[in-house]
Amino acid sequence: MIRLDAQLGAPLGYRASFGLIVLRADETIEHEARQVLTGDGIAHYVSRVPCETEISLDSLARMEGEIPRAAALLPSARAFDVVAYACTSGATRIGPDRVDAAIRKGTSTRHTTNPLSAALAAMEALKIRSPGFVTPYAPEVSQAMLDVLEQAGITIAAVGSMLEPSDERVARIDGNSIKDAVRRVAGSGPCDGIFLSCTNLRALSLIAGMEAELGIPVLTSNQALLWHIMQLASQPTTSLEFGALMQTRIMETS
Repeated sequence: MIRLDAQLGAPLGYRASFGLIVLRADETIEHEARQVLTGDGIAHYVSRVPCETEISLDSLARMEGEIPRAAALLPSARAFDVVAYACTSGATRIGPDRVDAAIRKGTSTRHTTNPLSAALAAMEALKIRSPGFVTPYAPEVSQAMLDVLEQAGITIAAVGSMLEPSDERVARIDGNSIKDAVRRVAGSGPCDGIFLSCTNLRALSLIAGMEAELGIPVLTSNQALLWHIMQLASQPTTSLEFGALMQTRIMETS
């Protein structure tokens, strides 16, 4: 065997390296992440966390113990800039601080985030105070999230839910159904924005059109999360055409 010389170059994520902890049942966020976490020197890696197909507060709480194991399966050659737990309802049930601690048990990262924290940061950046809330969740899960948003000073102007407990079915909700849901909620209260909650909703490509139609910002769990990941790593998003949020910045990225 001939021994061949090999020189080491910079890692793929030499500008920014991200980790995503994704639910086993989620069929959407990886596809949408590839459209946002992009650019020369930007890399992201995905690990899956076990979860139950039927979404309930109890099933969401049980994921907490699995997060460190999922985080530990991400590449460990170097520390990440940001690792995100990609479940809005799970972050609500477990709590952002406990999610942060669980991620850091499994891997080394400068920042952590989740869709709930990201949505609140997005609402702050866009000065949204009275959003309409669109969700596929069962009532107990939706209410838990509404409670957290209201505790953060957000006044929910209107709420609509598809009442779908199965995460597998959520991933199949079509674009026309999502747009109709947004229109109905936006038309039923004085909304200054819309928040579409759930990382399994296929909504990223719908945002720009809905904003143009309604004249208010539209946020989705994935859009907010992916924007927040890029912001925390001081990476630009202004070239991305996924709504007004991509044209905004947060200041606290240290």
